[in-house]
Amino acid sequence: MFDSNYEKSDKLFFHDKIMRITVLKLIPRKLVPNHFTFLRFLTAPLVGLLILYQHYTVALIAFLLVAFTDTIDGSLARTRNQVTNWGRIYDPLADKILIGLMVFLIVLRYIGLWTAALIIGIEAAIILVAWFRKKEGARIQSNIWGKIKMLLQVTGVIILLLSVVLNWAEILPLASGALYLAIAFAIISLLTYGI
Repeated sequence: MFDSNYEKSDKLFFHDKIMRITVLKLIPRKLVPNHFTFLRFLTAPLVGLLILYQHYTVALIAFLLVAFTDTIDGSLARTRNQVTNWGRIYDPLADKILIGLMVFLIVLRYIGLWTAALIIGIEAAIILVAWFRKKEGARIQSNIWGKIKMLLQVTGVIILLLSVVLNWAEILPLASGALYLAIAFAIISLLTYGI
């Protein structure tokens, strides 16, 4: 099912070094990065269902765990030289599904239509650009701007869920701010994707 033709990663990010000496030591060698990506595909809809049925506290915990699998699979791939073509395509897609669900189920409701539309529109544009670049034969891989974008999106959703769980509307502007910053970094990521 997964591509097992591993490649050496071009670079390690700062968080990869921290992950290597902490969390990744706990991951058995038989688990490869693509397992975590596949897990995100399976669990993202469960997080969506928790939000849909307004189990926000459990949804917050589940979202944190599911989002963390993105950090695990990326760091695992780069530090163990297990980057695959399958992972390059499906890891960002799993991220977009997770964030897309959160946008439709909670950002749209608590922050607004325009923010949700911008996030979804730019993510769709990134998918199209990646598809065209891949078709042209370009090597597609994430960049630092996309990583910052994802971190800001996850942060915005976490703050938003905390606001709902704690019934603390005063922190909604922080969630909005994180998501607006994520939109700015998404645009930068889109303009530099596959370059």
